[in-house]
Amino acid sequence: AAKFDAADWGDAAGLLHDLGKYSLPFQGRLGGEAGRVDHSTAGALEAEARCGEFGKLIAFCVAGHHAGLADGDGDDGKLTNLTDRLAHARDDVRDGGIHPLDPAWQNEIALPTDLPIPPLKRRHGDRVGFQLAFFTRMLFSCLVDADYLETERYYDGIAGTQSPRSDGPPLADLRAKLDAALEAKTRAAAPGPVNAQRARILAHVRGKAQETPGLFSLTVPTGGGKTLTSLAFALDHAIKHGLDRVIYVIPFTSIVEQTAETFRRVLGDDAVLEHHSAFDDSKVLKRHRRRGEPGPAALEKLRLAMENWDAPVVVTTAVQFFESLFANRPSRCRKLHNIARSVVILDEAQTLPPNLLRPCVAAIDELALNYRTSVVLCTATQPALAETADAKRSFKGGLRDVRELAPDPPALYRALRRVTVEHAGPLDDAALAERLTTATQALCIVNNRAHARALYDAIAGAEGARHLTTLMYPAHRSEVLAEIKADLAAGKPCRLTATSLIEAGVDVDFPFVYRAGAGIESIAQAAGRCNREGRHRAEDSRVVVFEAQGWNAPPELDQFAATAKNVLRQFDDPLSLDAVEAYFREMYWLKGEAALDDPCPDAKCRRLADGILAACRNSASTLGFPFETIAAAFRMIRNGMVPIIVPDGDIAKGLLRDLENVERPGAIARKLQRYTVSLHPVELAALLAVGAARPVRPDRFGNQFVRLENTDIYDPNVGLRSEDPVFRRFDSLFI
Repeated sequence: AAKFDAADWGDAAGLLHDLGKYSLPFQGRLGGEAGRVDHSTAGALEAEARCGEFGKLIAFCVAGHHAGLADGDGDDGKLTNLTDRLAHARDDVRDGGIHPLDPAWQNEIALPTDLPIPPLKRRHGDRVGFQLAFFTRMLFSCLVDADYLETERYYDGIAGTQSPRSDGPPLADLRAKLDAALEAKTRAAAPGPVNAQRARILAHVRGKAQETPGLFSLTVPTGGGKTLTSLAFALDHAIKHGLDRVIYVIPFTSIVEQTAETFRRVLGDDAVLEHHSAFDDSKVLKRHRRRGEPGPAALEKLRLAMENWDAPVVVTTAVQFFESLFANRPSRCRKLHNIARSVVILDEAQTLPPNLLRPCVAAIDELALNYRTSVVLCTATQPALAETADAKRSFKGGLRDVRELAPDPPALYRALRRVTVEHAGPLDDAALAERLTTATQALCIVNNRAHARALYDAIAGAEGARHLTTLMYPAHRSEVLAEIKADLAAGKPCRLTATSLIEAGVDVDFPFVYRAGAGIESIAQAAGRCNREGRHRAEDSRVVVFEAQGWNAPPELDQFAATAKNVLRQFDDPLSLDAVEAYFREMYWLKGEAALDDPCPDAKCRRLADGILAACRNSASTLGFPFETIAAAFRMIRNGMVPIIVPDGDIAKGLLRDLENVERPGAIARKLQRYTVSLHPVELAALLAVGAARPVRPDRFGNQFVRLENTDIYDPNVGLRSEDPVFRRFDSLFI
């Protein structure tokens, strides 16, 4: 906790966390008596009584160091709230329950006598509660990680072993490797204006590494080399200011895998920790086998690093990063203290979910303000998140003193502009199909899976017709993408209908892109798939925005599309920096403050009715923060979809066989994510009802794992046809 000037707080929490082991019942357990003993609450009681005005913050940590941070009061959570738990413990003291403690503890444990107030700089007057709750989670992280590590060392000592933990290579060594890779890349690059701009951007951004830690933006158009440029800045900046690590936060799993692989090629396997829900550890085994290293030891080292992010470079998802910052469970929180004193690169910062935008912004601000963390908002379309003196342009409670790293972003945009955006007005499927079949290579992105499939059916007879949506399992999508890239590179016909998943950092290059109405950030992402390599004039590379006729966009996209349409009318170039800023300003204004902090649609969650920041503010006077309720409500993905496993190919079938015979499915479940399709619960129920799908080991796992039995309804061109009449084939088997 010294990393954020809270060493005394960490000291007190560590000394108190197992104080209940001085109780007579626990001493009896050490002597062989049976039964569980609450050994956490006693220390929480003493923290509240002895640690001053803010001792309750330590009490939260001590009471929750096994089960998790509970709510301060109320009955919304599964854990007993802290107020009731302490009250019951006081009664137990009088009734001879968990107490009395052996008074020897007071001779053996010297608590700090004058604990200072939490060492927090204040940014906004109404954010004090949020800051104190954030501080408590950080302190909790220090406590649970120390407890895990100390237990690990104890058992290593008994067994005469040593856990394969490693801090990884020094950052200076990684910078030397990156410098060598960048030099080789420069030598190999063909001369031209784009590569000259990339070199200029890299040099300018690295020159900013001397700046004092804090908040930064990196506004670089697609193709400007921002991935390696931001990594170079992060390493330079961390070395200059004595920071511990670089954490690269990416919105989409597919880009995480690409970016982690890029970093590993440059920095080496030992330097990069890839942590996300779909991580496939078989790739680690393959890499280490190639190097002649023992696979199981490598996996154990990786597993240990994933627990607390003790690695020099961490590549993770926005879901993993932000949900951990608002979590309450020890396993999710133990890595948080290693975000302190790091450089955090937020890639594609514009993709933060609007309904959680204000809590996310508050967390970013707090990391920079009080935890010695430099945060870089890295994107081609900067969201308007700054709090400024101009009320019309200000994001209330937003970021202050954000410094731009790129050289003259407006000039950069003009220099690297590759496309022309135009608005075509309403287009029905027949008109779209005609346009797609007329062009040799074209991409059409629409707003839902059914529309993408209908368009594909309309052009299926054309040479090079392709389809890409999440009704295809990820491994299948990867195969199709590889074929698409090969066709594009060879100049072969390629007509692709897809949903927005193609915008998630997928490296494809079409001369024409059609985009159904959506937000400016989505249009910009679509534009990144057009003339990506800059081989053609911007005037000849068209991104056509249209209004889909006969198809309704998902409700959450309607407002984005309407605002973007307004911007398209106001600006000649809707992707210019001024247009992007105007779009985000209008978008946030239309939504209003309440909609930007709306974490919980569950009516039972009454204390979050006004949002997370309000709940923290309302709890500030009593310090009774609703940690468990916030953790349950803070979900960046809330689509209510459920997965079905498609047993297509030897790998998927082998994993399903393994799943039938295990008690702990975690590792297999992660690998199976490459073979799952997400469905609405009603669709899955229909499949189960007719026997087209069945649960795997329902006696052990319930309906957690469901496999597709009728593989006829998985089409090699479009994936799962969940509405296909072939479902009914099973009906004919019953009399």
